[in-house]
Amino acid sequence: MNEPIAARRQAASPRPRPSAWRTALGSAVVIAAAIALGLGLAHCAKAPGASSASGGRGGSRAGGAGGRPPITVGSAPAILGVIPIEISALGTVTPLATVNINARVSGMLDTVAFKEGEMVRKGQLMAVIDPRPFQVALQQAQGQLLHDQALLQTARTDLARYQTLRAQDSVSGQTFDTQSALVRQDEATVAGDEAAVANARLNLSFTRVVSPVAGRVGLRQIDAGNQIAANQTTPVAIVTQVNPITVVFSLPESAIASVIRQHGGAGLPVTAYDRAGGVVLARGVLATLDNQIDTATGTVKAKAVFSNVDGALFPNQFVNVILLVDTLRDQLVLPTTAARHGPQGDFVWVLQPDRSVKSRPVTMGPGTNETVSIRSGLKSGEVVITDGGDRLRDGSKVILPRAGPAAPAGDAPSAGDRHGRRHGPSGAAGE
Repeated sequence: MNEPIAARRQAASPRPRPSAWRTALGSAVVIAAAIALGLGLAHCAKAPGASSASGGRGGSRAGGAGGRPPITVGSAPAILGVIPIEISALGTVTPLATVNINARVSGMLDTVAFKEGEMVRKGQLMAVIDPRPFQVALQQAQGQLLHDQALLQTARTDLARYQTLRAQDSVSGQTFDTQSALVRQDEATVAGDEAAVANARLNLSFTRVVSPVAGRVGLRQIDAGNQIAANQTTPVAIVTQVNPITVVFSLPESAIASVIRQHGGAGLPVTAYDRAGGVVLARGVLATLDNQIDTATGTVKAKAVFSNVDGALFPNQFVNVILLVDTLRDQLVLPTTAARHGPQGDFVWVLQPDRSVKSRPVTMGPGTNETVSIRSGLKSGEVVITDGGDRLRDGSKVILPRAGPAAPAGDAPSAGDRHGRRHGPSGAAGE
């Protein structure tokens, strides 16, 4: 249908535009607000409280090289001390003697006279073999000896009789010579019988098996009642001499000269540690070096002797050995952690009076796991950094344990410093 004429005219007519003065007024308001905001921020930035807080935080972090914060480090002074020259090696505990207790005659094992694991003396009875067969053999040998001794006595009596008859020219020379030979023959027979008696007596003594050395006896290998043979493969038991005892270890060929230089090496102190290296088992002395170098390993065998009164060293045990070759005295000594290694060589961080650090080249000498000696580049009493050196640069400020950071002269203490003084142990501001 036809819309009203008034409505069509209203839709077709354009919206009125704002006037120019209203547009200019809006722009001016926005610009004024921006200026006011900028002035407000600038005023806040210059306010005394904000400046002090910001400066306090900045002051607490300043002081290091390039504005870096101070670094907490550990330190130690360079002192004069001793440096032991030691050689470490892995050794094997070796008894001075390991003896198989074997029977020297065959027979039945009648008695086992030892307890497994006990300490035995030299000559102590270990086992008894049935002695009766050997007693009978001895008696037989003794009887044969008596028989032949009687024949010898008869031959000698006849020879004496022939000597008288020969003087009277009543017997031929051949008869006399035959009787003389018979006497010598009987003498030889008697000598053989005496040897047979001694052998039978010796075999009888072998029925008592004794230990040829003093030491610890092992487990019993053969029980009583078994038939055993002389010098058989399986022994009755094994005795190892454990007091004293030795440790065999290898030294590098480069160390031979320094060892021999000390009185041929004999008598140098040797310490045996457990396999972990933390417990001292025994202390002894170096006995000798082997007479040749193993070309496959470039090492030479060495033997050390330990008293082992308490039995801490056990045969075939692996131990760590420390051989003390020499002791350097009056050496400038530092903790090992203070020594640093860089592209230009060895150096240390030296603490300056203003609690800054400076790198200093040094020449290092021999050392141990805990300490190192300094040959040149450092003086006794100078303090070096031991911990935290990886983060340091020349001129870096440091904080020592139980000490506050170094503040530059004339700087006001930071908020953190003031807080620490208020709550310090003594409560005094000067501390």
